[in-house]
Amino acid sequence: MDFHPQPQGGAPKPWAFPAPERSQLPNGLTLLTSHRPGQQVVAVEINLVAPLDAEPEGLDGVATIMARALSEGTDKHTAEEFAAELERCGATLDAHADHPGVRVSLEVPASRLPRALALLADALRAPAFPDSEIERLVRNRLDEIPHELANPARRAAMALSKELFPATARMSRPRQGTEETVARVDAGAVRAFYDAHVRPATSTAVIVGDFTGVDLDAALADTLGAWTGSTAEPLKPAPIVADDSGRVVIVDRPGAVQTQLLIGRTGPDRHDRVWPAQVLGTYCLGGTLTSRLDRVLREEKGYTYGVRAFGQVLRSSAPSSPEGATGASLLAISGSVDTASTGPALEDLWTVLRTLAAEGLTDAERDVAVQNLVGVAPLKYETAAAVAGTLADQVEQHLPDDFQAQLYVRLAETGTVEATAAAVSAFPVDRLVTVLVGDAEQIVEPVKALGIGEVTVVGG
Repeated sequence: MDFHPQPQGGAPKPWAFPAPERSQLPNGLTLLTSHRPGQQVVAVEINLVAPLDAEPEGLDGVATIMARALSEGTDKHTAEEFAAELERCGATLDAHADHPGVRVSLEVPASRLPRALALLADALRAPAFPDSEIERLVRNRLDEIPHELANPARRAAMALSKELFPATARMSRPRQGTEETVARVDAGAVRAFYDAHVRPATSTAVIVGDFTGVDLDAALADTLGAWTGSTAEPLKPAPIVADDSGRVVIVDRPGAVQTQLLIGRTGPDRHDRVWPAQVLGTYCLGGTLTSRLDRVLREEKGYTYGVRAFGQVLRSSAPSSPEGATGASLLAISGSVDTASTGPALEDLWTVLRTLAAEGLTDAERDVAVQNLVGVAPLKYETAAAVAGTLADQVEQHLPDDFQAQLYVRLAETGTVEATAAAVSAFPVDRLVTVLVGDAEQIVEPVKALGIGEVTVVGG
């Protein structure tokens, strides 16, 4: 029997993260555009400098309600009419609030881009914020909160933030507010927050897609270019202060059959030169199914379906800003184990960290991590939305436009020793705050026996 020869892979094509073109509209709105031939669904990201730190005292959650209300009617359309117009364009419009500010996201077929930009501009320029819609959004948010508190992963994240940051810091409290604070939000508070912080002069629009046949300059001039507002400077962020002294907090869930683990501390943001090595080292520790934590806790011991280590930027400022460096990231290890395995799993997790510090990563681990992180990049950025989201992240974090492209170069150049040092520095065994959501009666004594920090039990 004759077989056809095995097909051979073609030569790899050179790839680099798309470089945007930067410009500015007469109203002060900064533009980043990237023409991506073949991307017929255009993605638009709007960065609004309306940070959670700017929320008035006692009104945590007003930024979230405002973000959700941007698509609930304008001076031209009711909420129902606005939704119908979006549907006619085949567009989706979403918005959310986080510590750096509010992000508005639009996706639309390229042929309908001008009309969709007009709707987006109306939402930013003249949102109606009707009393009835704000009241509905507040009720919806209040309905969500009990479900979030019942979710072990969300509850662990809330407890970790409360532990890491001082009570006076906005970062110590839930991003989308509590039942008490959200209940105080009304249309007047939403309008006041909008008036104080939403304006083109401090905002950035990122637009990515295939612009063939679209007069983008004209479309922008007629839509986002017609948005006006004050030229006041945005709020200056306060420095991030955190306490990562080693300790354990158990959020008691009597009868829970699993324990949710969240172990973390704060670390440098992407402006720090250690960031590429930290990304690489953290990936080797717990970035994928073949990483060290999974090999031990999942494959060898069978404690869990998976444990992940990650770094997440909380907020950044420009390095040259007068207030100096105010950025930070959350460095964390997350997963869940069955209740009876809580103590042994934590013991083995700390053993992995101590072994990493004593023996370091292997060259093989480093090589696999580089291949996974760098090699997958062309697939990760196949869509316009993925490119636009990353560019908007760079704007939000005051990074240069070529940051992502340079990051892949630096990842490929990072050696095993450097990645090891960054991972050990990111997760020192004596400087980690451990949050456990589970049955305190069953897990408190095994956890105390580990000696990884003072143990406190709080209500669930």
